[in-house]
Amino acid sequence: MPQKNTETDMVPIPDDSRMTFWDHLEVLRWSLIRIAAVLVVLVIVCFLMMPHIFDTIVLGPTSSDFFVYGWFSSLSRAIPFIPDFSDDSFHVDIININVASQFMTHITTSFWLSLVLLFPYIIYELWKFVSPALFASEKKPVGKAFLFGTLMFFIGCLTGYCLIFPFTFRFLAEYQVSQTIVNQISLNSYMNNFLGMVFIMGLVFELPLLAWLLSKLGVIHRGFLQKYRRHAVVVLLVLSAIITPTGDPFSLMLVFIPLYLLYELSVRIVRPAPMPS
Repeated sequence: MPQKNTETDMVPIPDDSRMTFWDHLEVLRWSLIRIAAVLVVLVIVCFLMMPHIFDTIVLGPTSSDFFVYGWFSSLSRAIPFIPDFSDDSFHVDIININVASQFMTHITTSFWLSLVLLFPYIIYELWKFVSPALFASEKKPVGKAFLFGTLMFFIGCLTGYCLIFPFTFRFLAEYQVSQTIVNQISLNSYMNNFLGMVFIMGLVFELPLLAWLLSKLGVIHRGFLQKYRRHAVVVLLVLSAIITPTGDPFSLMLVFIPLYLLYELSVRIVRPAPMPS
């Protein structure tokens, strides 16, 4: 049987080996230029579509007809401990108290939404930049890691939008320390919480990818994560309580369970503990 040429798999692309430091900088510069050009196009498109996007998506959690509330309203009839979202009268009016807030919100929201949509293209350009420097045997696993990180980012953003932010917002919007105080939520306050929770969850879902990279660098291994699993549970519970200060166990578990599953996924994908010498 013909023998597999392992030497070929461990040799970087010849073209890359002939590139100088300045050649690499030139390649990086053009990658950044292409990313910036695509970003500008996406910002313009999102800016033009923002009035519709803002009413249907961004302000969706402010009304009882938000689709997530409908789902959990149905579940609450079958599962007692799920919060009851069947109140059809729930509605929060977002007010503006600064002259330029609506215009600036239009621009900033278009920019952040464009970044989310641009994320796969950024990963693609990053892959194009680093792939020539990889060994042939490394390209497949690293390519899968880039794809996995992109997918997990979007799953995290969807989790923040569909679960974390609606539950937190509805609790805080309806909470009153005194019946004489009326909640009036400003546009800036709403957007800061909305964008913050969505993007934080997107970044949190990159935990398995970060663990994999640290494992490749030899910083952590599977035995380390297994040894400190109990400590990690405490840290994740505290983090969940910070993200969702609602006080009820259901909302706490709604955040904690995905974070814990991410930790367990990290345990599975990192390298095993090194064998004792």
